[in-house]
Order: sequence, then structure tokens, then C-alpha cells
Amino acid sequence: MADQTTHSEVTAPEEPAAERDGTGAGMSRRKLLGTAGATGVVLGAAGAAVGYTAAPAQATPLTSLGAGRAMFHGKHQPGITEGLQARGHLIAFDLAAGAGPREAAALLRRWSATAERLMAGEPAAHEDTDVARDAGPSSLTITFGFGHDFFTRTGLEKQRPAGLDPLPDFSSDRLDKARSNGDLWVQIGADDALVAFHALRAIQKDAGAAARVRWQMNGFNRSPGATAHPMTARNLMGQVDGTRNPKPADADFDERIFVPASGEPAWMANGSYAVVRRIRMLLDDWEKLTVAAQEGVIGRRKSDGAPLSGGTETTDMDLERADDQGTYIVPVNAHARITRPDQNGGAAMLRRPFSYHDGLAPDGTPDAGLLFICWQADPLRGFVPVQRKLDRGDALSKFIRHEASGLFAVPGGAARGEYVGQRLLEG
Repeated sequence: MADQTTHSEVTAPEEPAAERDGTGAGMSRRKLLGTAGATGVVLGAAGAAVGYTAAPAQATPLTSLGAGRAMFHGKHQPGITEGLQARGHLIAFDLAAGAGPREAAALLRRWSATAERLMAGEPAAHEDTDVARDAGPSSLTITFGFGHDFFTRTGLEKQRPAGLDPLPDFSSDRLDKARSNGDLWVQIGADDALVAFHALRAIQKDAGAAARVRWQMNGFNRSPGATAHPMTARNLMGQVDGTRNPKPADADFDERIFVPASGEPAWMANGSYAVVRRIRMLLDDWEKLTVAAQEGVIGRRKSDGAPLSGGTETTDMDLERADDQGTYIVPVNAHARITRPDQNGGAAMLRRPFSYHDGLAPDGTPDAGLLFICWQADPLRGFVPVQRKLDRGDALSKFIRHEASGLFAVPGGAARGEYVGQRLLEG
């Protein structure tokens, strides 16, 4: 999860930022979807093969964390290109029976107004809970997306983008449908747990009678300033995760991550598609392995994230290097090898996950792992090829379990005076 766009290599995104003010040519979508089921899903949290994680933020004294502010209005929605945040909530809603485009528009208008206020460090306009009183914005971001069935429920099927075609089945999936998909999706992130919870409650209350909660997941990352210097984050397996995440400075970053301004449908201009996977890590089994065995599964050193072929964390992996017996130094089924973009037709995605820990499962094992979130201009050419490859033979697959999944169309940012999704609902 530590390499590129693939979640297969256990690579966690970099440390959350304290201050924040974005293939397979010649193959049809139908054919790609039809062949994807034979392969596995990329482990966003674990690997870096297909997606690069947000770059580490500059180290910031903890006393200044509250002053960080992300902007609600912009070309893209917040919560995509910002660095990792210390606390996060993912929540999906289904529209209430009888709710249509008018009710959906009113809801998005309420949500957008609340998000703008809270991200500026202001209280909610009505019945604020005071949970975040005394705190600054703490780099709060609130992001909104639409699921596949939203368009059926609102009679907007003709506006549903091809990028929302259902993901194929993967042989390694063990998905709980009750915790998957949803009509509407909200991602909340902040560098303070109370600020994030305050936003969560405000969003839930704003839903009113228009929508009901389908599922909610809570996550976390390392707090800004917790390390002596900026560094790539670690996941709950202890692996450096996010080494090769795409970076906004890359020449092809926007092309890979965002829908072009001239793309279809028009309301998705400058938007992106989020694939959300709840990936449980079988930590009891993983922790029985020696460090050397864990490194062989991932293909990178646990201590510093450097490839087993040598060098530092950012050194290119030498896939051809072998020992005296002719055995590859980086095993052929290592997560980092399998998820590399150059092993997947250039497929890439921006991974921006949260870790999670929900106590113990009924069998007494830790219910913990990764809330994998990856962003791409087209899931069929980003997430699907990598997950398919992982499904075929990733060494990490025996230590993880994909338990929930969602795919959401996240429109571009709202201009001043607009609400998120206005171009869809009023276009």
C-alpha cells in the first residue's frame, strides 16, 4: 500500500496538514467491467501501488492547529487535495420516501451553507450544539457526493454519469450491503476531533426529514506535529503508507484525478469520483509474522518505507534485482510490486484514507483497518484495473478483508452564491 495509486501496497497517506486555504485505451467500459470480477480490489490504505497519498505537510506546532482553514468555495470541493487530517467521519444517506429533486436541492443548499460556516470557524446558523466552541476551523473540510441510486430516486437518470456504473464484483470481497453505497455521501475531516464531530452532528441535523442515515464510519490519522519532522504516515499494520501518491505538482495530476471542464456530463466538470472501501486488517494474523516476512508481503522496509531493492523511501523500486539464487528481491506477489502504475497500464488514483478501530469483533479479534478513499477522474481506469490485479494474487490479501464499498460522483466546487450540486439539480 505504500506505493502508487494502488491500495494494495499498505501505504498510508502523509501526516495531516495543519493549514490548507487535486488507460487501458481501446477497451470499452462494458468489457472492462465484465473482466474485472476475476480480480481483486486495491487496498487503498495498505499500498501505494496505484495511488499516491497527499504529500506530507510541514510540521506545525500543535498550538497553531486550530488556525488552519480550508476554503469551501473553489474549483474543486475541499477534502480531496488537502493533506491527511487527524480525524474523519464518512456518512451516507438515503433520500426519504417521496423526496425528489426539490427536496434534494433544498438539502444540498442547507448542507452547503452549514459547511461554509463551519469551515470558517463559525457556529451553525440554527441550534448550534456548541461542541466546537473555543476552537478554530482546525482545517475542517466537508465534501459531498452522489451515489448511483440518487439519480433514480430523483428522476435524473439521464444526468447519471457513466463513471457511476456499479463496480464489478471481486472474488475477495466480503461486502456488507447495509454498509455500502448510498444516495448521498458526506466526507468530514479536521485536525481536531471535536471540530469534526461538531460538523457531523450539524450535517445529520440538517438532513431533517429529507434523508436518513444509511451508514457511518469514523476514522483517524496521526495528529500534525506528532513527529519530529514531516513524514509519510503509517497505517495500523505499521507500514509507511502513501509514498507514491500522485502529487498536485505532477504534470498529469488533474488529468488523472479530476473530470475535465469539457467532460460529460457538464455538471461534473472539475469533479472527481470517490471509491470508498472499508478494509479490515487481520492484525492478529499479521502481527504473528516476523518483520522480514511483513516486508516481503509489502515489498518495502517497515522501518522507513524504502523498497527492498535498496535506497530510500522515494527511490524507484528495482523489480529486476535478484539475489545469488536468482530470486527477486521484491517478491513477485509483493503488494508494492503488483500495485505499481507501470504494472497496471498507468492506472493511478489519489489515496486519502483514514484508519479506523471499532473495538473487537464477535470472535474477539480487533475490528480495525483502513477506510480506503481514492479519487480519480474515472474509476474504470483508476481503481478497477488495480483492484483486479490485486484480486489475482496479492500477498497482502490473506491479511485483509474488504467489508464495505461505495462509489460516489463528487461534483466540482461551488462558486460563491452556489450550493454543491446546483448545476445538476437546477441545470
